[in-house]
Amino acid sequence: MTRTILGAGGPIGDELAKLLAASHTPFRLVGRKPKSIAGGAAFAADLSDREQTVQAVAGSQVAYLLVGLTYDLKVWQDLWPRIMANTIEACKRAQAALLFFDNVYMYGRVDGPMTEDTPYAPCSKKGEIRARIATALMTEVKAGRLRAMIARSADFYGPHTQHGVPNVLVFEAFARSAKASWLVNATVPHSFTFTPDAARGVAMLAERDSAWNQVWHLPTAPNPPTGVEFITMAAKEFGVPPKYRVLSRPMLRVAGWFNPLVRESYEMLYQNDSPYLFDSSKFAKEFGFPGTPYAEGIRIAAASYQHNP
Repeated sequence: MTRTILGAGGPIGDELAKLLAASHTPFRLVGRKPKSIAGGAAFAADLSDREQTVQAVAGSQVAYLLVGLTYDLKVWQDLWPRIMANTIEACKRAQAALLFFDNVYMYGRVDGPMTEDTPYAPCSKKGEIRARIATALMTEVKAGRLRAMIARSADFYGPHTQHGVPNVLVFEAFARSAKASWLVNATVPHSFTFTPDAARGVAMLAERDSAWNQVWHLPTAPNPPTGVEFITMAAKEFGVPPKYRVLSRPMLRVAGWFNPLVRESYEMLYQNDSPYLFDSSKFAKEFGFPGTPYAEGIRIAAASYQHNP
């Protein structure tokens, strides 16, 4: 039966589609204007509309909810609860399993490593929304009404990852021989998930019967670098000096007056002023894959800019 990618066209969806195609697994790409990929069928649908979502999932064995909404609080407040409710209903009707690709906003500020058992304590409005929809999904699972799982990623980076923070602040800058930037504090370690690893992890989880009905952290290399270390590794790959500037909270506050994305990101800066440690050892123990080492991931990501500037 078909696998359905809800929210096709992003870096995780594109990588997952390649993996499904390589394994000759039938799949469907769903979005407002999905682009066909060899081996997959495109299906246009608005996931904020229940009947369109039901039609998109019909006949599926597994649905992957990989939606990336516009980074705007009002949009999130309006659409995320609707999209989750619609997707849950669609999967119930199709008797499909649901894998939800999530982030870590619901954990809030964490002192120490984030694990699958970290309690929800959001300290941002976006985090409150993520906690709400994740709780709604797992409530259905606990009630026995749905087979599902949550697969969480840290902040991510990788080839062709347009909105990854290191891609925007570091790789794009070095590709232009400009100075890199880093958010708030470049001296603390910060975990990043390599996008091909995230897609590989999603594919592996969906095929493991025992993985369902629980939360997983996707494979993310241990011992994360500091901002300075990340920048230094990236500069080496681009053959440029590791020059950078730190974007302070006051600087970003002012920039937010002129840039809506910066303004929307301001409440999340707590993730950057102290160690941000994402623990995926549960996945590594179960699947034997701890994630691509940072030096290798940075090499691959940098090469994608040199080949496709």
